[in-house]
This record gives sequence, structure tokens and C-alpha cells, in this order.
Amino acid sequence: MSPETNAEEPAGEHVVIAGGGFGGIEVAKALGAAGIRATVVDRQNHHLFQPLLYQVATAALSPADIAEPIRRILRPYPSTDVLFAEVIGIDKQTRTVLLKGHAPIRFDRLVIATGSRPSYFGNDDWEKCAPGLKTIDDARRLRTRLLLAFERAEICDDPVEQHRLMTSVVIGAGPTGVEMAGSIAELARYTLARDFRKIKPNLARTILIEAGPRALPAFTPKMSKYTEKALHDLGVEIRMGQKVERISDGSVTVAGETIEAGTIVWAAGVKATDASGWLEVEPDRAGRIAVNPDLSVPGLDRIYVLGDLALLNGEDGQPLPGLAQVAKQQGQFLGKALAANIRSGTPLPPFQFHNRGNVAIIGRHAAVFEAGRLRLKGWPAWFAWAVVHVYLLVGFQHRVIVSLQWIWRYLTYDRGARLVAEDANEQK
Repeated sequence: MSPETNAEEPAGEHVVIAGGGFGGIEVAKALGAAGIRATVVDRQNHHLFQPLLYQVATAALSPADIAEPIRRILRPYPSTDVLFAEVIGIDKQTRTVLLKGHAPIRFDRLVIATGSRPSYFGNDDWEKCAPGLKTIDDARRLRTRLLLAFERAEICDDPVEQHRLMTSVVIGAGPTGVEMAGSIAELARYTLARDFRKIKPNLARTILIEAGPRALPAFTPKMSKYTEKALHDLGVEIRMGQKVERISDGSVTVAGETIEAGTIVWAAGVKATDASGWLEVEPDRAGRIAVNPDLSVPGLDRIYVLGDLALLNGEDGQPLPGLAQVAKQQGQFLGKALAANIRSGTPLPPFQFHNRGNVAIIGRHAAVFEAGRLRLKGWPAWFAWAVVHVYLLVGFQHRVIVSLQWIWRYLTYDRGARLVAEDANEQK
């Protein structure tokens, strides 16, 4: 039964929340705590902790370790419902959200937090050969390709083909690319090296390609230099200032050179989902929608956008980055502000972002962390990264499981999630 026809639901305004990521979940929790009628719509039935997806892709964690059913998260809030469906459009005249395979759902207020997806800068045909890392399916696909490449190298008699299969290319040296490259290098050097008899995974190549002049451009140059050295110490080949020209099945062409590779990972850019088309508003080049300081969309009545979709400048005059902490804070703000507005008519105040710092992990005990004037690198930064990510995980059980797995992995170098997906034959 749809929310608008369920007579037992709370009376009053109905808030529809498109997207069950960090922002959408926080809005739903705040509205639920206030007893406001709300419906979360998402094409996945789970909330995903995206910052740890790369650990699923490199066999350090299992998908269930970083995902939680949305219904379980919102179980304590009787006024909040969940709809497992895909948004395909918005009718502003009838104030309904159009759903694939379902009847439209009416709203009094609409919150859009559908996030972002990989951007191939007009080369969408590259996606099949170089998947991005945004969903559990992406992580499982990459894990299968990576592990399957080594399995095929083990039974291959051609040294040239073995070399290709054991070569991994990561495109983009932002946090995701750096974390993927470091994790792949550690997987090959310390874990797989002990499991294979014929090949020598410790001699595998991991190549990190970046069109810009340095890794982690959002960090200070000093931290970038440390990151590049730490990756080099792990055996990662770093190619800065080189633009990818072509990607095909099993090869990457960069700066006129073709690199044969068994696994190719895209971490070079993202763009917002199609919400601007739904709302018929002009987006920026990254697909983001300009919003007012209270996260409402200019000219649209009681429609709000947050997270990776929102184009809003911070105190420094620069657009807020597409980070989990931004989406989470915006969700907490908007949920409480909407609840107060619906209950008592309190005007929505402007959103203020409180930067908790930027962090990226490089390897076993190497990371970089920046928060204001505070700069950490190496083991202290790695520990700060671990504490922050465990704290942000949804659900106590996930925090315990992930913490124990990280301790075990640190002591033994082992990774327990090295299962090749059931669709391995389709990866041929």
C-alpha cells in the first residue's frame, strides 16, 4: 500500500526522501525522531558506507560488513516508511515522485539525496573496461576481476600474458585512487604472495595514473609528496601529469603508451545523478544543483537537495566537496530544521559546515590527515582514520566486526574475503 493511502500513518505533512545514503538517512532519522511522516525511496534496500568500498574490492572486508538494511536503521521510527523502488522522475505540478514499476507517490516536501556516479568525461564506453567504485556490485565486480586475474596467471604458460594479468591500473589519484592502489599493492605483496605456487604475486605491477601534477590535490603539497613516497615504497608505479587517452578491454593508453593490464579501476571523477533533469533546472558541469543556504532549490516550493547533488559554497567561497561528512551534516541539519518548521513554523536557518578534516589511507600503517592546522601522517593518521571510520559505521555489530578484522589483518597480513563472485565465467 502506498504511503498516501495508508490510513494508520501519522497525519500532517508527508516528506519524501529520495536516496538512502548518508544525507537521506540522517534526514529520515531526524524526522522519525520528531514523529514526522516520511518515506525513504531507494533502488537499493541497504545503506552503504561508501568510504570502505575499496576494502571490499580488495578482499579486506565483505559487503555485509559495510552495509545495513535501510529498514533496520529506521526500525525505531514508526512514522518513517521505506520504499524499495527507483525514482525516474518528478512531477512538480502534481507534487509526485515517479517510480519505475510502481504508482507515483505524493509529497508535501521533497528531499533529493541520490548522490553521484562515476564520470568518464564523455567516454562512457570506458565504463565496461574500467569500472568505478560506487556500489557493492562495483566492488564485487572489481574484486572478481582482480582475484580472477591472478588465478588465470597461475595456470597460464605465457610469461607475457602472466605479466599482463598481474598488472593493475588505477586511474585517478584522489583518495579513492590512492586507497585502491595501496590496497591492491598490499594484497599482492603480502597476501597473495603466500597462496600461489607458480606465479610470484609480489612481483605484480600496480600503476597509479593521474592527469594532474600530484596525488591527493585536496591536501597540502607536503602531504601529497608523503603519499607518493609511501605508495612508491609499496611498489606502486606513479605517473603524474599523464592523461588517459584510451581504455579498451585489457589495456590503457596514456601519454602515447599502451599498458596491458588484467585489472583497470576508474577513480578519476564523479558526476551527480540525473536529479537536475527531474527538476528541470540547469546544473553545473558536474551535474550539481545550486541551492539556497537552507538547502532548498531556488524557485521550487519545499524541495531540497543535499549531498553530492548540492552546489553550495562553504566559508572559503569554494563549493563544498562531495564527502560523506558533508552529506551527513547536511542531512542532520535539514532533518532537524524541517521537523521544527513543520511542527512550529520555525524558519529554516542557513546550513553551516564544520570540517572534521580530510583523511586518506595509503597502506598498512600509512595515511594522511588534515584538519585545519593539524597535520598527521604515518601511523597517527592511520589510527585516526580507523577510529573515524569505525565510529561512522552504522550499527554496533559492524563496528565490532570491522575492528576485529582490521586487527587480524594487521597482525597476519591475511584477508578473508577472497571469494571469486559467482559470475566469474562472465568476466572472461
